[in-house]
Amino acid sequence: MTEELHATVASKLHSKGQRYTPRRRKLVEILAGSASPLAIRDVLKGRRDLPQSSVYRNLATLEAAGVVRRVSTDDEFGHYELAEDLTEHHHHLICTNCGAVEDVTIPRRFEKTMEETMARLEVETGWSTVGHRLDLLGTCRGCG
Repeated sequence: MTEELHATVASKLHSKGQRYTPRRRKLVEILAGSASPLAIRDVLKGRRDLPQSSVYRNLATLEAAGVVRRVSTDDEFGHYELAEDLTEHHHHLICTNCGAVEDVTIPRRFEKTMEETMARLEVETGWSTVGHRLDLLGTCRGCG
């Protein structure tokens, strides 16, 4: 956890008229310390100092400020992670049975193919792309 990360988060929040409160800082630290996106139940696990209503409210604020990204799964619970501009570009493996989400980095040659395809689609459709997300759906080891 670097002070640079906290300064960037504070700046993003400030640009949206929000403050970087101790609870928001705690949520950023929890997400930064996780190897994969977390469901709210996982954020709350063993943390009595974080009321559930506060976590929902603060994650919504962090998401609106571009600090946090919500990863949608087939289950009713979203999973949260720091936005890619605060970490690194990656994709997700999502279990359609239990809803588990795992980060995965794909080979650079595949990323290059995706970028080339996006550029071609821009020319063909007039659509202006800003990035891409790739979620692979299947079953995890525990459900398989």
